[in-house]
Amino acid sequence: MSSANENGVSGSSNNSREKTYKKTTSSALKGAIQLGIGYTVGNLTSKPDRDVLMQDFYVVESVFLPSEGSNLTPAHHYPDFRFKTYAPLAFRYFRELFGIKPDDYLYSICKEPLIELSNPGASGSLFYLTSDDEFIIKTVQHKEAEFLQKLLPGYYMNLNQNPRTLLPKFYGLYCIQSGGINIRLVVMNNVLPRSLKMHYKYDLKGSTYKRRASRKEREKACPTYKDLDFVDMHDGLYFDTETYNALMKTLQRDCRVLESFKIMDYSLLLGVHVLDQSHRVGDVNIVDGKRTVGQKVLYSTAMESIQGDGKAAEALTTDDTMGGIPAKTHRDEKLLIFLGIIDILQSYRFMKKLEHSWKALVYDGDTVSVHRPSFYANRFLKFMSSRVFRKIQRKSTTRCVHLIAYICGCEKE
Repeated sequence: MSSANENGVSGSSNNSREKTYKKTTSSALKGAIQLGIGYTVGNLTSKPDRDVLMQDFYVVESVFLPSEGSNLTPAHHYPDFRFKTYAPLAFRYFRELFGIKPDDYLYSICKEPLIELSNPGASGSLFYLTSDDEFIIKTVQHKEAEFLQKLLPGYYMNLNQNPRTLLPKFYGLYCIQSGGINIRLVVMNNVLPRSLKMHYKYDLKGSTYKRRASRKEREKACPTYKDLDFVDMHDGLYFDTETYNALMKTLQRDCRVLESFKIMDYSLLLGVHVLDQSHRVGDVNIVDGKRTVGQKVLYSTAMESIQGDGKAAEALTTDDTMGGIPAKTHRDEKLLIFLGIIDILQSYRFMKKLEHSWKALVYDGDTVSVHRPSFYANRFLKFMSSRVFRKIQRKSTTRCVHLIAYICGCEKE
């Protein structure tokens, strides 16, 4: 993965200095995001609803927003910038598919200040969260934005067939141009709600080569652990048979979709909330003086995203569970699980092939994270189905097995 410097990020441990991304201050970037999306979504309402056509995936709309304002745009306190919107009609369809009304989308992104998240990975991307927990806005590299554009027709087809998915749900792709610099952004679903404390958080790839959280990461208040850490810390997460089957069916389907697009190096972002520890102070977060309610976007919660009975999933999605999937530890501790597949904008191109070939000469090629898409998907699924997620064995079934063994033993005698 790219280092922070390669992505143009310059953060500072000095709190008095504002974080910058590609020489743009975070406050200017957040302001430009809200102004640009406010303009483009408002402008879309004047366009009639119609079927999405193939050419709609390749449309790029652009508007210039000078600081002094214009006939079309308001005045603002940020440097002049140009705001580009990719495939606006296609993304409008995606938002409608998930029940996101234009007014709600605007309210979520533009009404309240965006919350800047600490950088969770080594990619150097900035992450912003809307105050209602619905959307994540992430800066992406040029190649990632370009790859998402190419992916859109297939992504559109997949969402049409299967809105219940753990794949990222992209609601918009934008670019801010200012001072000769391009900053590309995607708007996505938020996997981990703020209103419940994640007692454990993992980024899992199903590989073992260097897949342990660094010392610096472990010192954080809420560290993101990796595959080897999970194996050390947990004896699997246990689900009832129906939930386990629904979860694995979803993961299998999603991995095959990613494999068909020649995508690899993705991760499963996994958040674990321990219900037995929920009485502790700080485990239920209070935002703006009140507890936040569950996400309103359709199929946005973990429970709604897996291939189970839709009605059952919706019935279990309450403000108390926040749409988490009920699970247990091997010690019978009750858990809520939140999860989603992330970082899918990596195709298995020449540089990745070269990276794997070099690593395979030095290390066991099957353990490194970068791998051809088919192998990557199979290894990912094997790790999830055997090491991470497990079925709760019914006691009655176990008794039957012992009884049959006892009877067989008596017959032999």
